Amino acid sequence: MKRVMQDERGIALAVAIFALVIVGALVAGAFFAGTQEQRVADNTRRLGQSFGVAEVGIGRQVARWDPARNNAVAKYPAATLVVPDSSTATGVFGGQVLKLNGNLYLIDIIARDSASRSGRLNSRGGARQRIGLLVRIQPLQMDIRASLTTQGGANLTGNASVDGRDHVPVGWTDCEGGLDTSRAGIRNDAGTVSTSGNATVAGTPPVMNDTSVSDKTFTQYGDVTYDQLATRANVVLPGGTYRTEPTLRADGSCDKGNLTNWGDGINRTAPCGNYFPVIHVTGSVTLNGVQGQGILLVDGDLEVQGDYQFYGVTIVRGRLKTAGGGSTDAHFWGAVMAENVDIEFQNLSGSATLNYSKCAITQALQMTGTVAPMVSRGWAQLF
Repeated sequence: MKRVMQDERGIALAVAIFALVIVGALVAGAFFAGTQEQRVADNTRRLGQSFGVAEVGIGRQVARWDPARNNAVAKYPAATLVVPDSSTATGVFGGQVLKLNGNLYLIDIIARDSASRSGRLNSRGGARQRIGLLVRIQPLQMDIRASLTTQGGANLTGNASVDGRDHVPVGWTDCEGGLDTSRAGIRNDAGTVSTSGNATVAGTPPVMNDTSVSDKTFTQYGDVTYDQLATRANVVLPGGTYRTEPTLRADGSCDKGNLTNWGDGINRTAPCGNYFPVIHVTGSVTLNGVQGQGILLVDGDLEVQGDYQFYGVTIVRGRLKTAGGGSTDAHFWGAVMAENVDIEFQNLSGSATLNYSKCAITQALQMTGTVAPMVSRGWAQLF
C-alpha cells in the first residue's frame, strides 16, 4: 500500500502569518479611513471658519460704511475701494468694494481661518472662502414737496425769490432722469406769505397751505430721526459765524478734516466736488461766504449773508433769514425746511434765491446715505 504522509508540523505558523496580514490590512484600512475622515472634518471645519470670517468681514463693511469715502468713489472699473486685511478671533479677511452704479455696490470679501493663515499647513492646504454681497444706498425718506417748507409764515422783500420749478445747478453735468415736475414754491401750515419790491414766489402752486405740516415733517425722515441723523454728521460745529469753502491737502486731495470745508458744489470736477458732508450746527449760525453742499442741520436759527451758495438739503429748527449782497445772490439749490419753532416769519431779503433742485437733493441724499443688503438674493459665493 502507498504510504500517506501524516506530518503537518508548521501549518499553524503559516495560518498565523496569514491572519496577521489580514488583521494588519484591516487595521491599516481602518487607520487610513479614520485619517481621511479626520482630514475631511478638519477641512470642513476650516471652511466653516473661513465662511464665518468672511461673513464678519461683510457685516463690518455694512455696519461701518463711510459715506464720505465710499459714496464719492468713481464707478468700477475706474476705481475700487480696498478693504485691508483685518483679523478676527478665528481668522483674517480682506477684499474690495466696487461701485456698480450711482447707488449699487458689490462688497467682495476673501477670508481664511487662523490655521490656513498662519502657515501651519502646507502650501497646497488650507481653506479659503470668498463672498460677494450686493448693497444699495438707503437715502433718507424726506417729505419734500416745495422749495421752502415751514410751519410759520414767510416775508419776501427786495429781489428775493422762492422757486418750486426744478433747476439744475450751474455746472452740474451728472444729473440723471431729466427735470422733475414743478413743486410748490412755499409749503406751510396756513401761515401768511407776503412779498414786496421785486420779490417773487413761483411753483405749482406758488404757495401750498398744508395742514399736515407738523413737527415730524422736520424731525422724522422715514425710520430716521433728526437726532439720529445728527449722529452721522461728518462736521459738528457750535453756533457762531463761519466762512466755509473747499480746502486741499498738500498732496492736492480734498481736506475733509477741515471743519469749514463743506465740499465744492461750484466746481464739481475739483477734488472736493464729490464731498457731501452731513453738517450739524448745535446752535444758531451765520454763514458769510462762500459755499457748501450736503445736508445742513441747524439746531437754532440760520442767517445767510452775501453770495453764499448751498447745494442739497437744509433743515433749520429755528428761523431762516437771508440777505443777499447787492447784485449777488444768496442761493440755495435743493430744498430748505425751516421749522420756525418760534412761529415767526422767514425773512428773505436783498437778492436771495431758493431754487428747488431734484438733482441737488438726490445727490446729497445718495452721497450721505448708508447701505443695506439687497432684499432678494443679495449675496453669493465667489470663486
